[in-house]
Amino acid sequence: MALCKNKKYYTTGVMSSFKFAGVQMAVTADKEQNLKNARELISEAAKNGAKVVSLPECFNCPYGNQYFGEYSESMPVGPTYQMLQEAATENKIYLIGGSFPERVGDKLYNTSLTFGPDGKLLGQHRKMHLFDIDVPGKIRFVESETLTAGSALTIIETEFCPIGIAICYDMRFPELAQLYQRKGCKFLCYPGAFNMTTGPVHWELLQRARALDNQLYVAAISPARDTTATYIAWGHSTVVDPWGKVIATTEEGQAIIYADIDLDYLGQVRDQVPVLKQKRNDVYEVKEVKQ
Repeated sequence: MALCKNKKYYTTGVMSSFKFAGVQMAVTADKEQNLKNARELISEAAKNGAKVVSLPECFNCPYGNQYFGEYSESMPVGPTYQMLQEAATENKIYLIGGSFPERVGDKLYNTSLTFGPDGKLLGQHRKMHLFDIDVPGKIRFVESETLTAGSALTIIETEFCPIGIAICYDMRFPELAQLYQRKGCKFLCYPGAFNMTTGPVHWELLQRARALDNQLYVAAISPARDTTATYIAWGHSTVVDPWGKVIATTEEGQAIIYADIDLDYLGQVRDQVPVLKQKRNDVYEVKEVKQ
């Protein structure tokens, strides 16, 4: 991993099947400014050769229950949907649109849209596991007070490989990543926004665990840190390879990270340590025990 001379991002130097870019953008209370900033950073990433680009969780608004309703949009109308579709088309990329609050009737979802290079909507992932935690004296957050959970996997088919999409707290559940792996995904992308309590200890650890257990690439893309916000993001957007090694990362400020996603290397790792072929599902199956 090498630090680029302009100090705006870190990148790997490995030859790859495709280049991925994660946009760790600053998010403000101004939706129009957020969309403008995102669009400019997406364009920069594409100009630097990225074929798959991801934004962070809640990129069009501050993260918080008090904001979700105000900033929510119905689809397919709305400026956020339109910007994402146009940015994917203009830059000829696969664009994982972080996430934003989606309104469906009287329900709100934390939703990620992925568009293809032709502007076609390829996937709509609604956060499946809502962030309901209470760490006394540090942080309490209950997404379920305003949001509704999704209930479906989201797999994006590309000419490179299938990509599994999930959002932030979804990363804590290994069963979800295992399902994606079993369905052929070789790259998982988690737009996320861990905080200053969980981020320092769990953010990288969870990414490396999901990557190592399933022998695939994992990216987790955070907003930049804003210490004046009501919810302070950890930042440190990261990409981990199938060996469990961090191959791209950054710190807390606005940045773009780049990583080469080498599918040949993924195959080598799976051949060298063939745990996916050695699973003992006959043993793992939970069987009813007679009393």
